[in-house]
Amino acid sequence: MLLKLKTQKSAAKRIKVKKRFFSRKSSFLGHLRRKKSARRKRALKAPKKIHLADLYTFSVLLPYH
Repeated sequence: MLLKLKTQKSAAKRIKVKKRFFSRKSSFLGHLRRKKSARRKRALKAPKKIHLADLYTFSVLLPYH
């Protein structure tokens, strides 16, 4: 009998699994927005892809995704 693998809930809440990649939100958008340009804030709103170097780590944290 094999043990079930546990999903890391903190990672599951922060990361969306797309067809070909893991997607995450940007940091630096929580506060102090007045000094940031509109272009910078717009770029920070867009979802980011997880870097290839971190792909194995996130596949361990989210085993069934």
